[in-house]
Amino acid sequence: MADIETGSKRGETKANQEADAMGDDLKASSQQQQQENRNVGTLDRRLKSRHVQFMALSGAIGTGLFVGSGQVLSLAGPLSTFLAYLITALNVYCVVHSLGEMATYLPLPGAVPVYAGRYVDEALGFVLGWNYWYQLAIGCPLEVTVSVVVVDYWPNSIPKAALITVFFLAMVLVNCFPVRVYGEAEFVFGAVKLTTIVGLILLMLVITLGGAPGGERIGFRYWDDPGPMNAYLAAGAAGRFLAFGKVFIQATFSYGGSEMVVVASGETADPRRNIPKAVRRVFWRIALFYVLAVFLVTLCVSSRDARLLDAIAAEAPGAAASPFVIAIENGGIRVLPSIINAVVLTSAWSAGNSFFYASTRVLYAAALDGKAPRFLRYERWGVPYACVAATTALSLLSYMNLDHQGEEVFFWFSNISAVSTLIVWASICLTYLRFYHGLRYNGISRDTLPYKSPFQPFLAYFAICFCLVVAFFNGYDAFFPGKFSAKTFVPPYIDIPIFAALFLGYKFVKGTKMVKLGDMDLWSGKAEVDRLEGTWKEPVPRNWLERVWFWIA
Repeated sequence: MADIETGSKRGETKANQEADAMGDDLKASSQQQQQENRNVGTLDRRLKSRHVQFMALSGAIGTGLFVGSGQVLSLAGPLSTFLAYLITALNVYCVVHSLGEMATYLPLPGAVPVYAGRYVDEALGFVLGWNYWYQLAIGCPLEVTVSVVVVDYWPNSIPKAALITVFFLAMVLVNCFPVRVYGEAEFVFGAVKLTTIVGLILLMLVITLGGAPGGERIGFRYWDDPGPMNAYLAAGAAGRFLAFGKVFIQATFSYGGSEMVVVASGETADPRRNIPKAVRRVFWRIALFYVLAVFLVTLCVSSRDARLLDAIAAEAPGAAASPFVIAIENGGIRVLPSIINAVVLTSAWSAGNSFFYASTRVLYAAALDGKAPRFLRYERWGVPYACVAATTALSLLSYMNLDHQGEEVFFWFSNISAVSTLIVWASICLTYLRFYHGLRYNGISRDTLPYKSPFQPFLAYFAICFCLVVAFFNGYDAFFPGKFSAKTFVPPYIDIPIFAALFLGYKFVKGTKMVKLGDMDLWSGKAEVDRLEGTWKEPVPRNWLERVWFWIA
């Protein structure tokens, strides 16, 4: 603890603070306390451990797994699909653990842009706040659109505008209530997803082993014919490599939102215990559910299945395009396709709800940090209503789906969102590297931190390289003869110059410089968390059933 005290005293001298991390903050004046509250916000810490655990599932598991995996399978083949999801899961592991260490040490609302402004450059905090808000907020109309299309799986005459309104208003209302309501909603939907995925994994295993009504043992048949890896744009090994490289952007989009468990750190009860627990488990749960489920479904469905190809060609992201539904239909199992479609529907809405929540907290943090208009700081009952209104306004883009041309616009937005995810992940790991070296410079040993992520700083370096390579090369097919068009070039690359322009523009206007290691603010807001840390009690399981439940939640 001596290292923390030494580092804290240095920070207090620069920030004119009189409280240290060992409890002297209780003697701080009311004026200093009010200033700290303005810096860290006043959102309530009402998210429990089970809320945080299932938020990680709800934000990341949605149509990317249930439907998007079919697009990857049809383009690249079963082996390439499995490897793409596996490698991207490793990248998620690097990002979540890097962010988790920072958020456990200093759990603040918004997290990502605040850390970037403190440890790297105010300009990076500014552009990340707005880029992250856009990336998350645009997920709301995207998931509303998917929800509407999924409903079309069942014959109905409900006007599309009515469906959009129902799904959209439900998201807004949930996010207008205190955060615990949101947490309970995501807990329920997360439990549904968890149950469904476990069931699908077992069902895919039964089907491939010949346990379906048809009784046909499939094994690795579809890996042999049409083959483990498909070709794209060229024949032979070159074409297989191009197809393999193309699907990483879709895998990234599928995993997008995995870091939401850390974004919620500013509203999490006992964050020093719950955030590390969630971080340790999120990778294994998501990797298990995604990678194992994807592997098994590649055994059950051919990458050349006509229904899969027709659904994707028609750009109809409903259950008809889900490889899981196709596998069930191939196995001759009735009724289940409709049940899976219902789960896809709830998953799409739940993912959109998670995006809505996270976008409002990121925008609120940017406002607190002076990177967004002051009126966005308005909140009541622990809810940042001004930020809810801003996200609601952007989500009205859902109604563009009523026009056929609107579908093209949403295609662009979804691709831009995926590239934005890669840029944000790379920025998170860059911020962590500065945090890592800032701790060393200020004499704070990582062994004294509440949570120390493993294999650092190598995880952060890997994630930066992976994200940048995928972001810069995901639109390579636009440069092939006859392939160049606005649709193939703009979505993969438009976010990069926008990000650079906002970053450089802010630096030019504000004259910001990279934060020096000795000037890093490693302490503002920490006193509040230290003060509250002893007020939470860790629940003790009384029997084996509670031990199982505490592991899950």
